[in-house]
Amino acid sequence: MVDKILILKNVKIWFSETISVNHIRNTLKLKDIREFNVNPFLAIYLSNFLTGNSNPESIAKALIYPRVLGTSITTSFGQNMQGFTSKVLGAFGSTTAGMDIEFIDQIDHQRKYCQLKAGPNTINKDDVETIANHFKGVRSLAQTNNLRIPRDDMIVGVIYGEASDLSGHYKRITADYDFPVIIGKNFWHRLTGDPEFYQDLIEAIGEVAREANFAKELEEVVEELALDPEIQKLAGK
Repeated sequence: MVDKILILKNVKIWFSETISVNHIRNTLKLKDIREFNVNPFLAIYLSNFLTGNSNPESIAKALIYPRVLGTSITTSFGQNMQGFTSKVLGAFGSTTAGMDIEFIDQIDHQRKYCQLKAGPNTINKDDVETIANHFKGVRSLAQTNNLRIPRDDMIVGVIYGEASDLSGHYKRITADYDFPVIIGKNFWHRLTGDPEFYQDLIEAIGEVAREANFAKELEEVVEELALDPEIQKLAGK
């Protein structure tokens, strides 16, 4: 039986100790102008677009905010999928080469061999063939050992998002190779047997998120970057 309470507990620990910690570490690095490739034309434009002026603090905000609220945290989430697999879903760990987890699908009651991905846009063109080759290798080895693994039981599990959001690369896995891609609510329903578990998962991470008040420290990062000579020069100081 799936221990849903343990999964929720583990995801909160993982998010707090991995995603949040890395986010703070990456944010503190942004005091250094060398962390940015500053476009002097866009920096002034974005500063005015964001705050209505191009003083040093506004330019610093235009540089820092997209990184802190976008690329930094999104990249960290994707890069730490291995930790998510071991710390959050360790009970489902796979001993099959190329697979992240194995589990009994709580809807069709078949064993699934699964590669986990973070979100609906987190693979590229080259990943498609790599994923398909892993699945083909598992099926080939199974046949050698007189085991039959249907294609429908080799899946890509995407931990968040909607099917309508899947990129063309994910869609190719199904269209070109006939391996299912199971995403978001559907994936967690199949894993746990609870159709509402995905929402529970979002709420669990939300509990951690509500404790993440880094506003004062973020303002200090902005103030320090604003003092950099390159930022001062852009602002005409």
